[in-house]
Amino acid sequence: MAVSVRDVAARAGVSVGTVSNVLNRPAKVAPETVARVQAAIAELGFVRNAVARQLRAGHSRSIGLVVLDVGNPFFTDLARGAEDRAAADGLAVLLGNSDDDAAREAAHLDLFQEQRVHGVLVSPLGPDALPRLRRLRENGIPAVLVDSPSDDDSFSSVAVDDVAGGHLAVTHLLEQGRRRIALIAGPSHIRQVADRIAGARRAVAEWPGATLEVVTVPALTVLEGRAAGESIRDRPAEQRPDAIFAANDLLAVGALQALVMLGSIDVPGDIALVGYDDIDFASATVVPLTSVRQPSAEIGARAVDLLLGEAADPEGFARQQVVFQPELVVRRSSGGAA
Repeated sequence: MAVSVRDVAARAGVSVGTVSNVLNRPAKVAPETVARVQAAIAELGFVRNAVARQLRAGHSRSIGLVVLDVGNPFFTDLARGAEDRAAADGLAVLLGNSDDDAAREAAHLDLFQEQRVHGVLVSPLGPDALPRLRRLRENGIPAVLVDSPSDDDSFSSVAVDDVAGGHLAVTHLLEQGRRRIALIAGPSHIRQVADRIAGARRAVAEWPGATLEVVTVPALTVLEGRAAGESIRDRPAEQRPDAIFAANDLLAVGALQALVMLGSIDVPGDIALVGYDDIDFASATVVPLTSVRQPSAEIGARAVDLLLGEAADPEGFARQQVVFQPELVVRRSSGGAA
């Protein structure tokens, strides 16, 4: 049950008007009273309802969506899929970008709760987001995980089997005769990255003589991919890998720039390259990029389906874990037959 202003007032031992002043005009209230009210707010988990007057009949007609990186075309396509599906039910999607920052993720979720959205879709940074999502549910706002599985099935989720995706990418490189694989990976606390690394390790373990070097970068961006590519390019030839698997296409595009456009490495002759996500311009890079495809728009649309189902019947809805299988799209960068 949602915590009200009256509950805060009772806990702090003040009037409802005093709580209102603390929330809206704190300069008019004695500092010790402000501190007491703020302590009660924190203890009870109260979130002010900034749109109460327009929502007296229920929730807003909006869905909140929090993604890891709005600059990544994968998440743009996911958001488009969610938006198209939500529009069919007269709902709008409000987009928040966590930018791999737990504090920003929390701020977006708190804002969506304050706005009493119809529900929340979130690509979480990690398990620390789950208590906040449970609090949303307790306040009548369902949540669905997108691009990330729910380990304990406590939330519905829509994701791709990223372990299978990592295995698929590296197995393809091994089948092309490559044995020294470098994996350009982002932060391992991101579940998708960790799973892709696990799949790559599994593939290498199945091939005698194959090795895997994990090159960790701080962000899943073109610039970080370029920096990793430059470090590989500048090694002596005998110390370079003969293949690179990048944890997403942005990293792969950056690595390709460093190797081919800013260097003299032949792709795929000297180094084969595979990315992940199959974003729209993967086929239009200077060397068309082999990539592991995720059904990004379908992930967003399916997540909205689950969210609307839970919102319509919070107690009776059977939470679901939807897992799509990835698909390898072969182009020239890996040396395979397109």
